[in-house]
Amino acid sequence: MPLLAHRPSGYASDQLDELEEQSPAKKARVGKGKVTAAAKAKAKKKAKDDGDYQSSSDDEYTALSRNMRATGASRSPKPPVGSFKNCAKCTKQFTVTRYTMAADPPPGYLCHDCVKAAGIDPFKKPAAPRKRKAPTEKREFVNFEERRLPTLVSLCVELISKHIDDVEALGDIGSVNMDEISKALGKSRSLNSQNARLFYDVRSKALRFYDATHLSAQAFTTLANLNPNLTHLHLDFCGRMTSSVLEDFAKSLPHLISITLLGPFLVRAEAWIEFFRSKPNLRSFRITQSPRFDSNCTRQLAESCTELEELQLREVGLLNDEFVEPLCALPPLKVLDLASPGVGIDEDGWLKLLERHGSTLETFNPSWHVGFTGTALRHGLGNHARALSELVMEGCESLVDEDVARFFKYWANKTDEQDSTEDTMDTTDDVPRVEGVDSLNPPLHFLSLARNDILSDATLTALLDHSGPSLTHLNLNGLRSLSTDALVLLKCAVGLRRLDLSWCREVDDFVMKEIISAMPKLEEVKLWGCNRVKGNGWTGKD
Repeated sequence: MPLLAHRPSGYASDQLDELEEQSPAKKARVGKGKVTAAAKAKAKKKAKDDGDYQSSSDDEYTALSRNMRATGASRSPKPPVGSFKNCAKCTKQFTVTRYTMAADPPPGYLCHDCVKAAGIDPFKKPAAPRKRKAPTEKREFVNFEERRLPTLVSLCVELISKHIDDVEALGDIGSVNMDEISKALGKSRSLNSQNARLFYDVRSKALRFYDATHLSAQAFTTLANLNPNLTHLHLDFCGRMTSSVLEDFAKSLPHLISITLLGPFLVRAEAWIEFFRSKPNLRSFRITQSPRFDSNCTRQLAESCTELEELQLREVGLLNDEFVEPLCALPPLKVLDLASPGVGIDEDGWLKLLERHGSTLETFNPSWHVGFTGTALRHGLGNHARALSELVMEGCESLVDEDVARFFKYWANKTDEQDSTEDTMDTTDDVPRVEGVDSLNPPLHFLSLARNDILSDATLTALLDHSGPSLTHLNLNGLRSLSTDALVLLKCAVGLRRLDLSWCREVDDFVMKEIISAMPKLEEVKLWGCNRVKGNGWTGKD
């Protein structure tokens, strides 16, 4: 029976408590025999070195955890997982796990119950160290908009637009304030079929919605029925307008002479043709983004609308050379805007158009036409334009710096002899003008040459000599080749109110200081992409 008590059960854990008791016996067996004094001293020194190595915590792989350091258990190594230990507090035997906590104060370890009673969570992971935020660049953005106290009218408009669905009982608000309310609703896209009735009046002559996105086809029909005396209609973002709506406009708006539509995608060519037939007194027709408007529509426009003065066909996908003939059949126009076509008009087409309409044009926009070349500019616009005040030539990649500079420099109705003399010139030296010629085009008020990266100093110098003091709006966005010396010349444009110098590489604080100090009427300046501008010395910043 005594032998059975010491029989192993086959589990390794049965002998965990016996290993420590057998270790002295093993040492005793090893120590049998004669041991010299030198051997004992050597063994003692080796044991001391081993103890120093085991107690070292500098090794990142064998160093004890912070938790063990905090509890003072670093003096003795943690027992292996699975071994048995007696709790330092309740003396109860327990099995050591990876979550066993050292006693505080040491020595010894605590069982799970005592750790829980002490309010310690052994399973809690140590908090991760806070990551240091990367230093961010502190940049100061200069805002040129002058903030003022809001007026009583602006506060009322804001309040009305906020409660637009409840203000039908107010009655007549006034046309000027109505337009301000319409702007506020367009900004927030709050205009719908219900609150749009606030703007309807049988006596109204003009109506503009800045965002008609939420108006259905039926709402547009209601608009025409409730405003029969409209003469001017302007609808932005009218993408839900259909051909039937345009037919209702033709029937219900007999006095309409001006219509401007942004985004009438769904209107078909047949509806446009019928609309022109019913509006012979139309004077202004402006559309943007109408992919189904074709040359047949333009032909009917020329046949029916014999009093037309303003024409805008912007972002029309089918615009090409087939439009030239019907456009030339129109009466002399004051406004011609054919920007951003799907195909475009070539050089010969532009020469014909400018020969027909150039003498009466006040606003001209051939932007993004590859066929608008230097020849079309000089011999078309230069020889025929005599009343132009607004010129927009953006993204005309066929224009070069020399042609544009010569256009502004010699803008006059020259004789054949002068033209032949100029064409034989190899340089841009001055050519004397004919005395007594008083048909020169007056200085421009609005000019945009944006996104023509080939244009450079010669163009800027020539246009400032021609129109500098009279300019109120100037857009030089993307003219990256302009030098500092040429940019400083902008100070002669003392009447500027809007200036765009975005993506002009040489613009810096020195240039801006020279320009701003000479422009007392300047209200807005755009400097996108001008990385050399810091705002020092000209924005009130030291």
